[in-house]
Amino acid sequence: MSSDANLFDHVALGVPRIADAASFVAGELGGEFHDSGPGPGFRWVQWRFEGGGVIELLEPAGEPGGFLHRFLEGRGPGVHHVTFKVPDLEAAADRARAQGYEIVGWLDLDPSWRECFLHPKQAQGIVVQMAESNPVGSAEPPPWPRVDPPPPPEHPPPPVTLLGVRLAARDAAAVRRQWQEALGGRARETAGGEIEFRWRGSPMRIVVEIRPDGPEGPLALELATGRGWPAGGREALGVRFVRVES
Repeated sequence: MSSDANLFDHVALGVPRIADAASFVAGELGGEFHDSGPGPGFRWVQWRFEGGGVIELLEPAGEPGGFLHRFLEGRGPGVHHVTFKVPDLEAAADRARAQGYEIVGWLDLDPSWRECFLHPKQAQGIVVQMAESNPVGSAEPPPWPRVDPPPPPEHPPPPVTLLGVRLAARDAAAVRRQWQEALGGRARETAGGEIEFRWRGSPMRIVVEIRPDGPEGPLALELATGRGWPAGGREALGVRFVRVES
């Protein structure tokens, strides 16, 4: 990466079948195909939205018992992880370790993609992936085989703007330690008492509600659109999609 800062790159949803979920992501949210490929025990397809936000859909592949099979069996479809592109994976991992996080799942897939994760039990109810990406040249093929995406809808709607992810967490100090100190986000407290985190150059944000006695983890994906959207949001793919002012 050429940037010296972390980027909040995409949010990934686990689903049983990408083909079944694409009608909502492309046909109702207006996402445009961005990228696809295989992974160890899964396949993935990404759609990009107005402003640059990206949703990735993951479906299990291979023998039962893989991590995504377990995720779907235990929780059903929904938000699986958020991914941060980092300029130096070792430095990013050291920064997280300095804040008390255990780093797991270190993987060098090929020269263009290296990844690791904050330990899920420490990450406030959501999987956090850090990845160092060194894209191949525009004239070169990708270093992995493409996964054919579902065909686009015949009359796709205008894409929504994907603003980011809303989470719940119990402790404000732990929230700042994770998203600000470990991952480099710029924090501000909103008028409603939430803590919002943004990353320079990133199209999406993370907003955290502090709920001392409640469960931690994803609450909704936030979007902006000129189209009508139900009050209180809409449930799809195990996720609540909520329209907010950008």
